[in-house]
Amino acid sequence: MVKIIKWYSKSTINEYTLGQNNLGKCYYYGTGIKQDYKKAFKWYSKSANNGYAEGQNNLGKYYYCGKGTMKDYNKAFEWYSKSANNGCAKGQYNLGYCFENGIGTDRDIKKAFEWYFKSANNGYALCQNTLGNCYYYGKVITQDFNKAFEWYFKSANNGSSRGQNNLGLCYYYGNGVTQDYKKAFEWFLKSAESRNIAAINNLGNCYQYGQGVTKDYNKAFECYFESANNEDIEGQSNLGECYYYGRGITQDYKKAVAWYLKSAESGNIIAKDNLGNCYQYGQGVVQNYNKAFGCYFESANKGYAKAQYNLGCCYENGIGIDKDKRKAFEWYSKSANNEYALGQNNLGNCYYYGKGIIQDYNKAFEWYSKSASNGCAGGQNNLGNCYQNGIGTCKDYKKAFEWYSKSANNGSPKGQYNLGYCYEHGIGTYKDKKKAFEWYYKSGCAL
Repeated sequence: MVKIIKWYSKSTINEYTLGQNNLGKCYYYGTGIKQDYKKAFKWYSKSANNGYAEGQNNLGKYYYCGKGTMKDYNKAFEWYSKSANNGCAKGQYNLGYCFENGIGTDRDIKKAFEWYFKSANNGYALCQNTLGNCYYYGKVITQDFNKAFEWYFKSANNGSSRGQNNLGLCYYYGNGVTQDYKKAFEWFLKSAESRNIAAINNLGNCYQYGQGVTKDYNKAFECYFESANNEDIEGQSNLGECYYYGRGITQDYKKAVAWYLKSAESGNIIAKDNLGNCYQYGQGVVQNYNKAFGCYFESANKGYAKAQYNLGCCYENGIGIDKDKRKAFEWYSKSANNEYALGQNNLGNCYYYGKGIIQDYNKAFEWYSKSASNGCAGGQNNLGNCYQNGIGTCKDYKKAFEWYSKSANNGSPKGQYNLGYCYEHGIGTYKDKKKAFEWYYKSGCAL
């Protein structure tokens, strides 16, 4: 290392710009010499003023971060601009970032995209990931999952752990490519090997649900634990769930609350909703309906469908707030329109019984249908009831039996009772006293 410093130093005597830049790096990282940001700044400045594009980018970074000099966004923008125009891919990426966020210049989304595009095409893996984000989320450009996948693929294969994680997400959700849990797991694993914390959390999800790998709650817990302790808010929320349900670890409501709280304080709306659940039922914390309502309210207003359902339940049943059927209906509507099956079922109930809205059997049937198709056992039972009795639709005993069967097999006591009733009386199926008894028995045990 000492010899490296010696030769870089010699090269600077002749104003060799690469040597000046690399000597700056040595001082920046403390490679072969004591770390010294001021001296790093000095050599980056020389390299930059002598026209070396990478040195110009590094000098811009110093002004941006305020290392070895005073923070100055205008100068950061100025040096990133010079670096970018001299063909440095990193400089092009940083200039795009300045335009996107209005750093040292006016915000200009179009120019941001143009510079990201140049940087990505010059092979900069981090920017290829950023360009993928632009297409994936519709930032700066029209949303296009296929192009997002294309850029994440390039980024991932160029070694970016972020690109590898995002490529895994494309395979996981089937965005821009056919869904493939095995490939998702493989890319999460590659990213995690580079210590990408989000990928470690995603690995935990794969182990928890057995997606692309054998289900293993212990390994899921390990992944969430590492992710959570490295400040990943999703990992913290997931670790809380492990403690709450006793998955991969002994059940511990107090530890669940501690992790939910940590995640919620960092803005995780799922953890906030889970914290509300703990307050509502007094699990790991003193029961407090007002705090439960407050947690649900905050999470629901940030768009979380499950919290919107829970808030609707609070208004319907007077939990932490006065009963208000109309507001219950409004929150169930939001939850239902966000595709939450329980919210869809409860919205169906509102129309069925005329709670908070004018009674409308057709709409009740419509929402029960959506809930049932999304796997809600209660919705499946209610849909069976509609078909059995011709509520909002024509009578159809076979369909009634079909939906009661699904509901019963998904654990609904009401569905199990109704399925028993179908077997007893031959509704939509043949009479079978033995099966009727079996389902009545299951329903009674479930109750």
